[in-house]
Amino acid sequence: MGQARGVREAAHAPAGRELSARVRWTVFIALALLALAIRLPQLGQRPMHTDEAVNAYLTGEVLSGESFHYDPQDRHGPALIALAAPLARSGGAHSFSELTAAQLRLTPVLLGSATVLLFGAAVELFGFLACLIAAILFAMAPLPVYYNRYFIHETLLVAATLGLIVSGGRMMGWSRTSAAAPRSVLVLAAVAGGCAGLMLACKETALIHFLALAVVLLCAWWLPPRQPLPPLKAFAVALGVMFVVVAVLFTWFGRNGSALSDLGRALPRLAARAGGEGHAKAFGYYFHLLDPMLVLFIVAAGGAYAAICDAVNRLGKSSLLLVIYGLVILAIYSAIPYKTPWLALNLWLPLALVCGLGAAAFWEQINNTSGRWVVGIAGAFLLAALGVQTKLLAFDRPVDELNPYAYAQTGEDLAGLPIRLAELAGDQHLARPRIAVIAADAWPLPWYLRQFDAVGYWQPGQNPGPADFFITAQDVPAALTDPLKNFRPEYFGVRPGVLVILWTPTTRAAAP
Repeated sequence: MGQARGVREAAHAPAGRELSARVRWTVFIALALLALAIRLPQLGQRPMHTDEAVNAYLTGEVLSGESFHYDPQDRHGPALIALAAPLARSGGAHSFSELTAAQLRLTPVLLGSATVLLFGAAVELFGFLACLIAAILFAMAPLPVYYNRYFIHETLLVAATLGLIVSGGRMMGWSRTSAAAPRSVLVLAAVAGGCAGLMLACKETALIHFLALAVVLLCAWWLPPRQPLPPLKAFAVALGVMFVVVAVLFTWFGRNGSALSDLGRALPRLAARAGGEGHAKAFGYYFHLLDPMLVLFIVAAGGAYAAICDAVNRLGKSSLLLVIYGLVILAIYSAIPYKTPWLALNLWLPLALVCGLGAAAFWEQINNTSGRWVVGIAGAFLLAALGVQTKLLAFDRPVDELNPYAYAQTGEDLAGLPIRLAELAGDQHLARPRIAVIAADAWPLPWYLRQFDAVGYWQPGQNPGPADFFITAQDVPAALTDPLKNFRPEYFGVRPGVLVILWTPTTRAAAP
């Protein structure tokens, strides 16, 4: 038996249970704190992405006392806002104008760090060393670090997915250790249902993961050895808790009863959006995105092989089911034309775990100290390389056009717009300047103009009336030709290839 398997067995021996649990959780708590320390610096420096700005506005509405209203056309679920609003309020924000980027991004930072901690709960399914490697990859690799610092839903979806995999797998009896007691099965069922409900209340794409997990369940039933299913009571508990979580969050704690019917109308919208809508990419987009970490795919291939061998030798099939889940998720996300780089975070979860399986299997095959030193040094070099990539992509050049994660990223130039407006308003002695924004899609301007309380937004072709300052897209509507004849333009970059124009009066004459 290899050392890693010996550690797993010792961790669950009756005499050493308490000590082993203490050691295990000490390790994973330390890794979670490391993940937190990596994610916290410079949290407010990167410009706010459009999606972050939209989520910030929704959070601001909740802080102001309004209810969250689910929009099935172009929004996601309420779970992220439900977590972010109390945290922002505890930081002193009570409205949209008082929010800061750091306050908002603290929520995904904490969730990303909690995901690292969750790998400690997966040890019974996949083994200590595999989960340790996966936790390290999640703690310091560039992809999770970059998007765990984004105020978007993906980090929460991944954390809830891992919670569902761990609790559901243990409920189904796929643990490598002794089976759970009947009462524990019901507790695990409740946790699994809660995680599933949180996933759906986070993003409608949770349905993709539910489909992949359904495939896993079919494979688990078909693959030997056959195992007895948990009692129907457990499935009833899971479904009940899931429904309660979805109902409570989508109706915003009972204040919006129509939200559940809106959720049903979101399915056609989800299917239409999957077609691309300006974000269509080739089938192999995610492989290209992860090209710099090709060695991880090689290690993952070894993990897949080890999982198959374990299943054939009847040493447990939880690892093989994980591989199946990862392949199904990869196939679905790759086949859907709509692709953005943060969606790859959903692929990173199974990839990290399967990499851990490969590293653990390779480690167990090395029986001499010198060989393990060589492997350990090689692993340290790999982690150092990942750390360098993380520093470069997440901290040094987070908005660089060559950064593969900086997708439609707001440029640093836009941060100068509110500063310039405040300067011009001061020069003209305008305590409350009227600002008219005319654009088909104004985001993320509401975030950058949130300190001004007299801002209006109009679509091209609408008449905004008189204003002290106008902000337009590059294509200035013909209807504004005459109103802007006494204004001069100043240009600000929104994102690569997209500009907005600030129109300032050439004379002191201003709107009444």
